Amino acid sequence: MNPLSLARWQFAVVTIYHFFYVPLTLGLAIFIAIIETKYVRTGDEMYKKMAKFWGKIFLINFAIGVVTGIVQEFQFGMNWSEYSRFMGDIFGAPLAIEALLAFYMESTFIGLWVFGWDKLTKKQHLAAAWMVAIGSNLSALWILIANSFMQNPVGYTIDPETGRVLMSDFAALVFNPNVMIQFPHVLTSGVALAGFVVMAFSAWHLLRKHEVTFFLRSFRMAAFYALVGSVLVGTIGHFQGQYLVEQQPMKMAVSEAHWNTEDPASLSLFTIGNWEQTEDVFSIRIPALLSFMTYNRPYGEIKGINELQEEFEQTYGPGDYVPPVALNYWSFRTMIGAGGAMILLAFLGVLWSKDGKFDGKKELYLKAMVYAAALPYLAVSTGWILTETGRWPWIVYGLQKIEDAVSPNVPAWNVAFSLAIMTVIYTIFTIVAYKLAIKYGTGEIEVSH
Repeated sequence: MNPLSLARWQFAVVTIYHFFYVPLTLGLAIFIAIIETKYVRTGDEMYKKMAKFWGKIFLINFAIGVVTGIVQEFQFGMNWSEYSRFMGDIFGAPLAIEALLAFYMESTFIGLWVFGWDKLTKKQHLAAAWMVAIGSNLSALWILIANSFMQNPVGYTIDPETGRVLMSDFAALVFNPNVMIQFPHVLTSGVALAGFVVMAFSAWHLLRKHEVTFFLRSFRMAAFYALVGSVLVGTIGHFQGQYLVEQQPMKMAVSEAHWNTEDPASLSLFTIGNWEQTEDVFSIRIPALLSFMTYNRPYGEIKGINELQEEFEQTYGPGDYVPPVALNYWSFRTMIGAGGAMILLAFLGVLWSKDGKFDGKKELYLKAMVYAAALPYLAVSTGWILTETGRWPWIVYGLQKIEDAVSPNVPAWNVAFSLAIMTVIYTIFTIVAYKLAIKYGTGEIEVSH
């Protein structure tokens, strides 16, 4: 046990728990706004009931997400003070804008949405719904702008006296190429996740013949929504992979257990490796497919882990620049596998909900869909594990290593104590959120007045 390892565990626990709530907020806010738009356009009261019903799930998720997210920012100054000193000029700006602009906008309009049903006109209330959706996703955008600098530093200079990173080009920070790929990927993952959560609750009600018309309509809309999100997140992820081969080649090399440089490069379907010796024990590979997926042609060089390690030692000095291969390899495959299953299940939902009946074999599908909401949570969690651990040993890629970012004066017992407390508290929050979501998601539909 040492402060660095404990600080890393604490940040991982807090971040993963917090991110259980973020994508549902992003996707469900848009889904509710779409439902309310249909209500305003058609005057059908069922859409109003749907907006209110799914709004309860959104509000529970939003509240717990806020509570878990606040602590995350405190960690930068407590456990990662050297990172804060080094990165404060860059990192502080987008986080301040996120809090002062996007989060306040989102919070304000949530209040109008909740309490304004009988006080605002239909169009005014609809505008509040869309402002909540926009505010939620703007909040994510600014956080991803900050994170993208850690992945791909741009628009900065190094202070020659202090060695700190200083912002020299705000536009470069905002339009970081990493943001252009990362934000749509996160947004569409939220769309897919929200669709599956709505489908899960709807499937539960349909199996019990509760308000069949209401929940069949919810299920079908969510199936379309989840299918669009799942296909887009996979498509954007493909382009993100092509970008990372150029920007963070080691991350993509470890995610494929690609030990040595090849042209053309084969794609690993299944690999059991000697992770210490960086070689295969057993592997099933498809020749040239990795090059084809990267360059859209059946050839092209893909650098391997061993060669990249040598290059990084020449550039940055002696050290271990190989992230944990097994963790990233299986995280990548878990994400891809869950994503493929989501596309299939969402497609079947669109296809089988067309005739308005779920009987026979389709009932087995509904039973599966009650639990299928776990798939997008698994996908987004393993996706972020790959994103963050795949750039080790860097906390800011090419500029600062993780070992240089931790607070030097915080003792191990202090971090261990707070880690234990936070793990317990966050687990309790998650259980409470889950129980509340189950209570209201399986409850009665609110009757409109």
